[in-house]
Amino acid sequence: MDSALNKPLPQAEEQPQKREAKPREKLSRTWPLHLMLLPAAIVTFIFAYVPMSGLIMAFQDFKPYDGISGSKFVGLEHFRFMFEYPDSKQVIWNTLIISGLKIVFGLIVPFTFAILLNEVRKMLFKRVVQTLVYLPHFISWVILGAILTDMLGNKGIVNQTLSALGMSNVFWLGDGDWFRFTVVVSDIWQNFGFNTIVFLAALSGVNPSLYEAAEVDGATRWKQTLHITIPSMIPIGVVVGTLSLGNILNGGFDQIFNLYNSLVYDKGDIIDTFVYRTAILNGQYSFGTAVGFFKSIIGLIMIVFSYRVAYKFAGYRIF
Repeated sequence: MDSALNKPLPQAEEQPQKREAKPREKLSRTWPLHLMLLPAAIVTFIFAYVPMSGLIMAFQDFKPYDGISGSKFVGLEHFRFMFEYPDSKQVIWNTLIISGLKIVFGLIVPFTFAILLNEVRKMLFKRVVQTLVYLPHFISWVILGAILTDMLGNKGIVNQTLSALGMSNVFWLGDGDWFRFTVVVSDIWQNFGFNTIVFLAALSGVNPSLYEAAEVDGATRWKQTLHITIPSMIPIGVVVGTLSLGNILNGGFDQIFNLYNSLVYDKGDIIDTFVYRTAILNGQYSFGTAVGFFKSIIGLIMIVFSYRVAYKFAGYRIF
């Protein structure tokens, strides 16, 4: 027996290490995928990277008849003027306010709506509601702008309703403060249904046994929502919120352009509409390019920052 106890245990056979494929071998297997991406890469290069050569106009006193090669180089003169020009500061401030409100309420509303929709047990009613709230996302702001202009006009249905209730009319699209309110609310109304998809997808991954165990322990629906549903949605909420910071200087050109007018320039004009008026309508191409270039730099910084924050707090990675 002693000899049996002293007998060494059999060693586990070593598993052969899997040889890492060489880049050439990987390419031989994945070249059809690269070929499928080639048309999109070509289109992106032509329409996104080639036009970037025009950024040189931000450092020139560009004249169309002289062209880029013949225009005078002025260095950072337009950037200096941008920070000294009073309208530029107001435009940047307007963009930050409008974009910030859109980001905050554009996160809170779909987050809350997803929780409420998740509690609906009648699938037919749930699908009908989902379809109805998704539809506005696919309507162009050209159409929505015309609809809102008619509805919110002095003789529109909204002011007529207010008058019937004994309230005074509201200058929705002519008063700066009300214009910001209208822009934020209409943007949320258009997009919250589509953004709800992200949170509903997160809820679909919650283990049903958690709810069953909570119900056995006597937890009410409110307690289950508070301790299971909301914590399960917070990681994706952090990701969506932080990634939205990259669009902090995108106030929504399509929406503002189709709704604003000269009466609300002081509180409704954003960077994109300001660049459109100065560069395209007034012919100040170099100054408009400088403002747009400044916006792009800040947007790039915010995108890098937001991805780092999303990775740190939610473990989000692109690859």
